[in-house]
Amino acid sequence: MTSQTTVEKALQDDAAVPPAKGLRGHPWLTLISVAIGVMMVALDGTIVAIANPVIQSDLHATFAQVQWITNGYFLALAVTLITAGKLGDRFGHRQTFLIGVTGFAAASGAIGFSNSVTLVVTFRVLQGLFGALLMPAALGLLRATFPAEKLNMAIGIWGMVIGASTAGGPILGGYLVQNHGWASVFFINVPVGVIALVIGIVILRDHRAENAPKSFDILGIALLSAAMFCLVWALIKAPAWGWGDAKVWIFLGVSVAAFLLFGFWETKVKEPLIPLTLFRSVPLTAGTILMVLMAIAFMGGLFFVTFYLQNVHGMTPVKAGLHLLPLTGMMIVGSPLAGAMITKVGPRIPLAGGMALTAVAMYGMSTLATDTSSTLMSVWFAMLGLGLAPVMVGATEVIVGNAPMELSGVAGGLQQAAMQIGGSLGTAVLGAVMASKVDSDLAGNWANAGLPPLKGDQLDQASQAVQVGMGPVPPGTPAALADKINAVAHDTFISGMGLACLVACGVAAVAVFVALLTKRGANAEAGAGAAHI
Repeated sequence: MTSQTTVEKALQDDAAVPPAKGLRGHPWLTLISVAIGVMMVALDGTIVAIANPVIQSDLHATFAQVQWITNGYFLALAVTLITAGKLGDRFGHRQTFLIGVTGFAAASGAIGFSNSVTLVVTFRVLQGLFGALLMPAALGLLRATFPAEKLNMAIGIWGMVIGASTAGGPILGGYLVQNHGWASVFFINVPVGVIALVIGIVILRDHRAENAPKSFDILGIALLSAAMFCLVWALIKAPAWGWGDAKVWIFLGVSVAAFLLFGFWETKVKEPLIPLTLFRSVPLTAGTILMVLMAIAFMGGLFFVTFYLQNVHGMTPVKAGLHLLPLTGMMIVGSPLAGAMITKVGPRIPLAGGMALTAVAMYGMSTLATDTSSTLMSVWFAMLGLGLAPVMVGATEVIVGNAPMELSGVAGGLQQAAMQIGGSLGTAVLGAVMASKVDSDLAGNWANAGLPPLKGDQLDQASQAVQVGMGPVPPGTPAALADKINAVAHDTFISGMGLACLVACGVAAVAVFVALLTKRGANAEAGAGAAHI
């Protein structure tokens, strides 16, 4: 089907749908409504990291407990995204979205009132579960509301909101924690959630495909959840346990076995959770792989940049966030422009070009040094944002647009799950690269600087500090000696970060070729003709 024929068919389908009465079902108002809800989830992914040190101090939590504030949320979100998308396909994306928004805001308020780290972690898990409900539902609503020729622009703005919220989290979080305490980073979600709920009730219109699923694949849900949990758990714990630890490989092995059993079961059940025929679509499969590779390069590389800015250059969290504004700004500007470009020429060229630009940016970031100027940093950060924008938009449209309308929620969950898994892989794998490089270089760099040799546990503790850009300076160390230790730590960290960014560059380069397998969503035109309820 040619692009012109696709557009004409989409317009015909759109014209056949009864016009929305009043504001309900208006496409652009629908976009505003879902964007407010999605903004909460995206913002929470990074804003909470700023509050963790203060939470640890106020609630007298251990480091492991504080880690669970992030890990509990991430696990709940990643494990349930696809199942949550299926719930939207079954019961309607409007209802699923509104429940997700309400639950997310309520859980956020409960965290703000919590007086123990156990309660904080419990409600963070609930946050993740409700966030998993609203994210795929948001994509499902956009897919069903916008005609094909406008869907890319809508997804572009949707991606812009996610990118801006994710990158803006440290800035807003730093301001709130500094001026209003750690609970404020959670309380802020309550009024935002109320606004999203009220607008959603007034604006959102339910859409159901005629052949929407009528039953649930309970065993499939259990197998997929177990597979995802074991995979993400292994990736989360690998940096602490070490990649050579048997427990990591046991969890990975169980994950592979559960995925294989899930795949076998899906060929037998009448209404599978994910029909494997979905992956007969080469563009959809390529889009999913592309989303994983993009997230590996982006999330993994950016993880070390935050330590670089704060611990090597000595910036406050707010100032570090401001230095990332070129990345945020280019994503804000580039996402809707990428949507328009993809509508005109298709996704293949913008996606390949975006990943090529991302590869160049990651190579540039591998050259960052202890004395790199803010101007040069901004060039690489801006290039990264400009490269990521078309990938965020295009890969999302490729996945959702190539799925049947009745599986739009599952496709939205697949897109989000791919990003979460990719981000986890990037942090774990590039973290292992960083740790290996630091371990191999630190002792030699330490000796070359004429510092007293480190032995046994001392070297291990020093290595852990250096991996996040910190100098292992004991209390009471003379200033001159402290400066020498910090110089060695920063140089060693820079070498590790440089190698990690080079690996991310290689991943982005591979993604260029994957992008060449994508094409415009074959089923995108079905959205405008969905049945309205």
